Amino acid sequence: MNFQQLRSVREAVRRAFNLTEVAQALNTSQPGVSRQIRDLEDELGVEIFVRAGKRLTGLTAIGRQVLPLVERMLLDAENLQRVSDDYTRGVVGTLAVATTHSQARYALPTVVRDFRKAHPQVTLELRQGSPHQVAVMLLSGEADIAIATRVLEDYDELVALPCYRWTHSIIVPEGHELLDAPLTIERLAGFPLITYDVGYTGRGTIDHAFARAGFKIKPVLTAMDADVIKTYVELGLGVGIMASIAFDDERDRHLRAIDARDLFEINTTSIALRRGSVLRGFAYEFIETFAPHLTAELVTRAQTTPRDTPSAPL
Repeated sequence: MNFQQLRSVREAVRRAFNLTEVAQALNTSQPGVSRQIRDLEDELGVEIFVRAGKRLTGLTAIGRQVLPLVERMLLDAENLQRVSDDYTRGVVGTLAVATTHSQARYALPTVVRDFRKAHPQVTLELRQGSPHQVAVMLLSGEADIAIATRVLEDYDELVALPCYRWTHSIIVPEGHELLDAPLTIERLAGFPLITYDVGYTGRGTIDHAFARAGFKIKPVLTAMDADVIKTYVELGLGVGIMASIAFDDERDRHLRAIDARDLFEINTTSIALRRGSVLRGFAYEFIETFAPHLTAELVTRAQTTPRDTPSAPL
């Protein structure tokens, strides 16, 4: 039994049993992946995968029992390497943070600046995607830490810890009529709307608010980030709905922001880690730089708690 066999099994499940993708992920050949899996099955004396000809189509009953053990063994091996690296390499290394555009653009710049100043020998990799993609990057081991709003709490394999709360704002050009009257969903529904794509930056709370008021939101334009939303609001294409943290009075001086916290639910941004994982020491320092209440002791304790234990309060 070796780690390449275990990785082949894990990646086969993660890549929906597509051995071509598994081979690419492991930087090997498809026949090589098949051989590794077969060798492990022969050694264990069981078939881990259901097959249709040469194709893998699913896990057998025993395979479903084997997979968590494979995941555990690989995670423990990664943890062992991190502990060793902390001892032998100190504060030299790489920290991969998966996050959304909004977090990378508006919430993280000062955190990254301060962390880099304190740890000049750590290479920081920011990997961006939708909240779901961010979670997948963390689960797959492509990232050490994930930062996003919602979604992260939906995965049992992850520990999600709340960092900060934020609200949405309505963005309009100077002199817009919404600036002079009470703000309601009914009034908003009468204007062309520009907001986030589904799945991004609290879009779900926006949709829910409109649904509760009896309206179905039909944006004239959607985008993944606030800069695009502001650009098209400034061009007069519609009224924007976006995260309040993305509006800057000086930078966006041709636009006006209306506080919409009474219309939409408050959103919570969380930081997530793989349950049971061990991080390099500087990773815990990055977390505390981003969210000072999340000390290394608190985060470490949360990583080792059972899955049904509630997350730490904000």
